[in-house]
Amino acid sequence: MKKVLLLGALLCASAPVLAEKGHISDDAHVFFHSGPSNQYRITGRINSGESIQILGRNNETEYVQIRTSGGRTGWLPGDLVRSGDSKLIELPKLEEALEQSRTTISEQADTIEKLNSSLTQLQQESSTYTDQIRSLNTEIRDLQSQINNMDQSNLMRWLTYGGLIAFGGVLLGLIVPHLPRKRKRSDDWF
Repeated sequence: MKKVLLLGALLCASAPVLAEKGHISDDAHVFFHSGPSNQYRITGRINSGESIQILGRNNETEYVQIRTSGGRTGWLPGDLVRSGDSKLIELPKLEEALEQSRTTISEQADTIEKLNSSLTQLQQESSTYTDQIRSLNTEIRDLQSQINNMDQSNLMRWLTYGGLIAFGGVLLGLIVPHLPRKRKRSDDWF
């Protein structure tokens, strides 16, 4: 037994001092041993999800040397130890992140609803303005057509007046030479 303890102490002394953060697998309730296999005596018990520091690994037995939060050291099978924080520590963080995400989603849904409402209103206004533009464009075309017709009508009227005046002038020019001339009175009363 002394040899076993001496060997365990020698192995503990030769283990690296750098510690890695880890935890006990979330689905295990295990005992830890004084050496790197189950042949060593049990020196303590550790609960599932408890935070530990990983002090070293034995490649032959695949055991991991750990230090508990209470400062006790021991060895566990490597398949029961995981790196990083346990799910017990991560769960509150994840729940908080989930609640923040839900709040953000709710706020975004409200914003989307408001934007959709604004979009619908703007589409209705746009439709109204489009109808007004169509109506005004039709009215402009009608007015332009009327202006063109009025221009032609005015042109025809002026041409007609001009033609009538010219015809009257020609007619007058033809009739005036044939009109009898007024004779001068030969009364010399004066």
